[in-house]
Amino acid sequence: MEEEKIRLETHKEINQVFAGKLIEQKDHYAKVKLETREEMAVDSHGLIHGGFLFSAADFCAMATVNHPNVVLVTAKVKFLVPAKVGDVVYFESEMIFDDDKKQEISVIGRVNGIKIFEGLFGTVVLKKHVLKMKITD
Repeated sequence: MEEEKIRLETHKEINQVFAGKLIEQKDHYAKVKLETREEMAVDSHGLIHGGFLFSAADFCAMATVNHPNVVLVTAKVKFLVPAKVGDVVYFESEMIFDDDKKQEISVIGRVNGIKIFEGLFGTVVLKKHVLKMKITD
């Protein structure tokens, strides 16, 4: 069986050290691996800042849509268990709604099979890059 090649069409210049590495992708699905590190910690106990978890989950959702002009418009997330330095968090996302312009993506983050994060991300696909649009577009 031949391994599928990942063809990332969005967020091509994201720092995958801090936002996670895209390790799997297919239609309406993506998987991101976040290896937590000391630079992500907020204290001497090694607690990982939730922003890094959110960033990796967001990147996973964007890779699920995989369009150059996809942008996040809503997010409802739950941090279920804290992450610590050295944890490897796997985020898996699945598109649960798609009407070409609007999408809804479910994202689950796990450490050693234990769910530590869940979220619902709303995205839109724009006609052009968000920074090239005018307010009237």
